[in-house]
Amino acid sequence: MSSTTSSDAILERLMRLHPKAIDLSLDRMRALLVRLGHPERRLPPVFHVAGTNGKGSTCATLRAILEAAGLKVHVYTSPHLVRFHERIRLAGTLISEDALQILLDECERAADGMAITFFEITTAAALLAFARVPADALVLEVGLGGVLDATNVIDSPLISVITPVGLDHQHFLGDTIELIAAEKAGIAKRGRPLVVGPQDAAALAVIEAAANRVDAPVIAWGRDFSAHEEHGRIVFQDGQGVLDLPPPRLVGVHQIANAATAIAALRAQDRFAVSEQAIETGLANVAWPARMQRLTYGPLVEDAPEGAEIWLDGGHNPHAAAAIAETLADLEEKRPRPLYLIVGMLSTKDPAGFFVHFRGLARHVSTLTIPGEPNALGAGALYDAARSAGLKADPAEDIGDALDQITARVSLDDDETPPRILICGSLYLAGRILAQNG
Repeated sequence: MSSTTSSDAILERLMRLHPKAIDLSLDRMRALLVRLGHPERRLPPVFHVAGTNGKGSTCATLRAILEAAGLKVHVYTSPHLVRFHERIRLAGTLISEDALQILLDECERAADGMAITFFEITTAAALLAFARVPADALVLEVGLGGVLDATNVIDSPLISVITPVGLDHQHFLGDTIELIAAEKAGIAKRGRPLVVGPQDAAALAVIEAAANRVDAPVIAWGRDFSAHEEHGRIVFQDGQGVLDLPPPRLVGVHQIANAATAIAALRAQDRFAVSEQAIETGLANVAWPARMQRLTYGPLVEDAPEGAEIWLDGGHNPHAAAAIAETLADLEEKRPRPLYLIVGMLSTKDPAGFFVHFRGLARHVSTLTIPGEPNALGAGALYDAARSAGLKADPAEDIGDALDQITARVSLDDDETPPRILICGSLYLAGRILAQNG
């Protein structure tokens, strides 16, 4: 990590403005936006994206295609991996240190006397930046839930999107798929199209009911649009016809559905002309760190067993684990290699539900405590969860120790094929890994 900067110091102060890290409400956000002169009313057309899994990939695909169409695009995502600046992309470029410092300082002064959460005040800063810098579109990712998320101050988005809904953040959103889906569906706005990616039937029913209450037309995966792989290409189909497209650059079978959801959202609006060529170029160029990202250089690659493949994914719930496991099974079928996992998770997650998807797929799991993360689950507790899920496991002191464990096991098993190593379980771990790997 770089040395402390001026924005780091302000961010540190903003963390202390509210006693809770998460306190879902729109009242404080709306009050601050009033003090800032309502930047949320001066934004370019908004693609508002909620969901449990696939939000980031769908946002990245939307951005890639819109930029391939020659448009300037703002993007807001969270959390960041290495630096806060990653959350705010202004007209195609990550926000500069100077611009971020000025925005945060302005929002801190405007919030004088308010108990406001870190996510709320930094989202307000992002909206202020988006209102001041010209762009053609804004891709806005929901932070948590939907109904009371700080981004849900947008009254009339161009398009709303809900990616797959699964069990996550149950202590904030509810402990059933139906309750969580109802929270996500809170981004549906009167008369504005709502594009819905692949869903459990119960989740889809809740989302459609919420959309009907505000007369938001629903464009649903499997009914109104679909996509599948055929001869190494992607066949996308909706009411406007069929597209024969290259596969998305993002790795994984689940990325076909994420890409299709983004394409459906673009084809559901008439503000921008998006050609088939722009879609093809966007799919070929889309990038999103820590989503089945292959690490090909850096100190961690050098420390791994010779010839090893190292992959990084920030998926952290059972639904994400199922998608990751499916991707790894596909890789195993195409290019067989022994699979080893290095896993770190937060204490608020479901490690047993995560690990069960790798049974019969992973040879061994090295568990570790995410460094510098106060809410990290201990390596020992993760080890217990992995063992209870039927996996061979050992706790590791750190990433270096985990790689040493794998090297020793590869030698012990006398494998001639270099291993495939997946580092996974948390975006916070992924950020630490990317920083450590340079």
